[in-house]
Amino acid sequence: MSNVFTGAPGGRMAASSRVPHRTLVFHLSRLRLGALAALLAGAGTVSPPVHALGFTEALELAEHQSPRIAAQRLQIDAAGSIQKAAGTLPDPKLSVGIENFPITGMDRGSLTRESMTMQRLALMQEVPNRAKRDAQIAGAQAKVERERANLAVQRVQIRQELSQAWILAQAIEQRDQVLTALLAENQRLQDSLPSRIAGGTAQAGDLLAARQEALALSDRRDDLRRDRAKARAMLRRWVGSRSDEALQGTPGPLSRPVEELRAQVQRHAELAQYPAMQAMAAAESLEAQAQTRGDWSWEVAYSRRARQWGDMVSFQVTFDLPWQQERRQGPQIKAKLLELQRLEAEQEDVTRRRLQELDDSAAELAALQSQIERLQSAGIGLAQGRAQLALANYQAAKGDLSAVLGSRAQVLEVQWRLIDLQAQRDAVTARLNSLIAD
Repeated sequence: MSNVFTGAPGGRMAASSRVPHRTLVFHLSRLRLGALAALLAGAGTVSPPVHALGFTEALELAEHQSPRIAAQRLQIDAAGSIQKAAGTLPDPKLSVGIENFPITGMDRGSLTRESMTMQRLALMQEVPNRAKRDAQIAGAQAKVERERANLAVQRVQIRQELSQAWILAQAIEQRDQVLTALLAENQRLQDSLPSRIAGGTAQAGDLLAARQEALALSDRRDDLRRDRAKARAMLRRWVGSRSDEALQGTPGPLSRPVEELRAQVQRHAELAQYPAMQAMAAAESLEAQAQTRGDWSWEVAYSRRARQWGDMVSFQVTFDLPWQQERRQGPQIKAKLLELQRLEAEQEDVTRRRLQELDDSAAELAALQSQIERLQSAGIGLAQGRAQLALANYQAAKGDLSAVLGSRAQVLEVQWRLIDLQAQRDAVTARLNSLIAD
């Protein structure tokens, strides 16, 4: 781009080579419009670099490298391991002892003189009732399903957090492109002003104003460098060393209409956990009810006596007698039923809250899209037209440089606002795309 503020040597143009003022303004306006259009197009119009990280690849890396996902998968494996033992009988018990050992009288201390003295070996097995064991099996299966639902929640959360970091990093890169172009334009202005001041077509204070603008832009560049370091640190949490690569692609547009998301609200990642949690509570309730039936156990014993008396075998069966159900089993059953009702009420509350969030997000998305379209169709054009008019007045000695710098700063603000609005829209879209636990 030719220097906007450069003239002939000494700041004066020869009469034979002087460009008509209207033609010069048109040429400058066309160049500025082309530069702004290229900046707003962003990285999408530039060939992707050799070392670029795509969003889909970043998402796969985040899930593969996430300790949170690894921990949740271990939790699923642990629940599956416990499920294998659910409903099995308790370990049998082996008892060894001596019965009727005399400690007084003539036969005291002898294992053979008293006929009732026996060395006893017994095997005992407790048998919980079938309803209790079935409830334990159902509860273990429900726990596995709950952990799987938790894994879906973790994946959704990772996608959301990665998307936010990705969108923020891309927005910062776009802001940096706009700021770099403005800094370059400011430098061309400073380079052209000495000759213009010497030729009397600019004032000495104009150079000071240009340098002040450069200082303000440098401060913003430092802020951008700080924000870029923070954004890349957020990405580094998910993709490791590849966070410093160029970012290619976006989280994508809205994958489902908001109306479809409302209809499928029960598939929301958080709500998808409740069926498993309710199944666990129902299994615990059935297990508590099974306590009213009581358990039983059997025992086989071998008793060895002295040779002259002969050995003996015993067998017995023991039954639980839950005769205080109103004081023991009854309160436990009621507590489990109340827990099930609590989960149902909580699920309803979460459903209503998520529907409200969907409506809020839809309203926010519509407002952001309207503001973006307004800026793209009119806002940027108005800011550019004001800047062009201020430049034309300055070149025609009808205005001062402060008006040019102020209008140019306004163009920067409008461009940055457009980038911010697009980032906000993409963030809302990414959040909506991560609601359903596929």
